Amino acid sequence: MSKPKLVLGLSGGVDSAAAARMLQETYDVTCLWLDIGLGGGEDAAAVADSLHLPFETGDIRAALEREVCAPFAAAYLAGCTPLPCAMCNQAVKFPALIALADRIGAEFVATGHYARRGTGADGRALLLRGRPANDQSYMLARLSQDILRRCVFPLGGLDKGQVRALAAEYGLPVAGKPDSMELCFVPDGDYAAWLDRRGDTPPPGDFVSPEGAVLGRHRGIHHYTLGQRRGLGVSGPHRYFVAAIRPDTNQVVLSDGSGLHTSLVRCTDLNWIALDAPAGELPCTVRLRHSKTEAPALLRPNGLFADIRTLQPARAPTPGQLAVFYQGEAVLGSGWIIPASGEAGA
Repeated sequence: MSKPKLVLGLSGGVDSAAAARMLQETYDVTCLWLDIGLGGGEDAAAVADSLHLPFETGDIRAALEREVCAPFAAAYLAGCTPLPCAMCNQAVKFPALIALADRIGAEFVATGHYARRGTGADGRALLLRGRPANDQSYMLARLSQDILRRCVFPLGGLDKGQVRALAAEYGLPVAGKPDSMELCFVPDGDYAAWLDRRGDTPPPGDFVSPEGAVLGRHRGIHHYTLGQRRGLGVSGPHRYFVAAIRPDTNQVVLSDGSGLHTSLVRCTDLNWIALDAPAGELPCTVRLRHSKTEAPALLRPNGLFADIRTLQPARAPTPGQLAVFYQGEAVLGSGWIIPASGEAGA
């Protein structure tokens, strides 16, 4: 009996390499390396060759620019802090995998993300947490039902140490390769310099107090994010934190941090996964940034928006980041955090 066909996103890192070796036991695997114009496909090709798997390259430069890089730049210029990996998964990476799968007649697609997929009692595809230490369900919470129902996540029940041990056991050529912590399109990690090279970034301006007193000069609003304390270069009677970013006046508001906590967060562009939009208030837990911090909350849909009321005040919910709603192991859905008023961070 022939194995079902599957397209695996092979990055050249240890996670997707281990996923390739695991998947080939059950699936007829074709590997796809996504080219963003910066090279680096040699490791992915070496992994595919070592496992005797078909290997293809997909040029995603135009889609990445349109769907991720341009919105990423626009968000920073608007005083927000974008989340490009979640944007890419939804609009670029998984659609590229699906496109190849459709072309070769593969039913499934896979990646090396640490998450799990399930099926609800109503037949919906569920996105479930991975192991706590490595869970990446947050970054996948923008995926649609059409994509999720075709996904396989072989690493969802493992932690990073187990995956590295498996990669070494399998003799994979990238078993000892360090993890990359940077954005794929900003490999040096300096996103502000990347924005400057694109041009049209804001000039230096004033740091101001909440009352409007000038406290110093900033390097351009794209260098800062809500709640930031380090790298401000301003001294005073207390430690300073970024309390708001005002693109209209090119000002960054600094405070003592006492006003950064709030119990009410609004988000928009909702993506429901485990259910249709609830009719009323729904208890859940929520993650407001890509960290392990998760808080009990009440979720209330409000037309095009959803209001999240955390049971304890949350620190610096940041416009441009993702709010992901959970019940137990399942991701209920997600939405993009928006400013509570006219300025980012207000």
